[in-house]
Amino acid sequence: MQNSIDWANVGFMPRKTNAVAVSLFRDGKWSAPELVDDFKFSINVFAGSLHYANSCFEGLKAFRGADGKVRLFRPYDNAHRLASSAAYLDMACPSEEMFVQMCLSCVKANLEFLPPYGVEASLYVRPLLLGVNPQINLNSSTDVLFAVMCTPVGAYSSGLKPVTAVLCRNYDRAAPNGTGRFKLAANYAMSMHPYNLAHKLGYGELLYPDSATKSKVDEFGSSNFMAIKGRSYVTPLSNSVLPSITNRSLQQLAADEGLTVEKRPICLEELAEFDEVNACGTAVVITPVCKIDDRPALESPEVTRSYTFGSPDKCGETSFKLYKRIRGIQNGTEEDVHGWCVIL
Repeated sequence: MQNSIDWANVGFMPRKTNAVAVSLFRDGKWSAPELVDDFKFSINVFAGSLHYANSCFEGLKAFRGADGKVRLFRPYDNAHRLASSAAYLDMACPSEEMFVQMCLSCVKANLEFLPPYGVEASLYVRPLLLGVNPQINLNSSTDVLFAVMCTPVGAYSSGLKPVTAVLCRNYDRAAPNGTGRFKLAANYAMSMHPYNLAHKLGYGELLYPDSATKSKVDEFGSSNFMAIKGRSYVTPLSNSVLPSITNRSLQQLAADEGLTVEKRPICLEELAEFDEVNACGTAVVITPVCKIDDRPALESPEVTRSYTFGSPDKCGETSFKLYKRIRGIQNGTEEDVHGWCVIL
């Protein structure tokens, strides 16, 4: 299978692999996990996930290292975050151990789709929690399907090529006391329309300010905001921001490098003071942002102010160093001193 995939151009899209790991929660217990080769699930048309978005998910990656070992990056952290999302939906969730074991089982069953060491590609693992019992009333799901699927992927967007972004003032991603800190399927629907508008304008990303005051940085449409300011790593402190595992990893690596880590509210005006700005998340690790345009509205042709960062041609020096550190740990070329990787 590896010989039939062009790893340099694998892209970020679903590919059918060998198997999906599945388990069903019904009558108070989970069924024994199993691997199935059918990629089409049959669920009732009245399933809560189809009507009320009773669904949450995770995203993590497996890597083939320089030493030939297969590493799954921080799966217990993903398990913990899924449990947090499921708890908000009042849905059953597998234990952390069950989550990790099903992820490992899925990766093992699909090893022929794991990219070789040395290419900028990985095996993206997508655990999904789906409410499946039929309902028409607005209730949490009682029957829950947990499925783990995977697909080989390359860079999500531009890789390390800087993109431009637009400040999204007239759309909200999440309410101040809403669901932004959970990885719910419904959260991503909120960004679809403004993302499409931004892309039509030629932007690669959009940056949301906080919904309450529109005066502070919240996060990008698909990932967390992080910036370098001198010898400081700065990222927003906000109750409506998803707790990114990649961001947390980068914060730790920044501290290891002697940078001061500042997790705090960031006023929009402070954008002018940053040396480097990035979107960070599992799919991209980091996407450098070279410019952010401020418009009164996405539909408006007026740009009231532009913030520029570093070079439009390459990733910032400090950000690139952190990127190389995290990729080195994932690839087994740097010591995993924090014990983040689970080896297959």
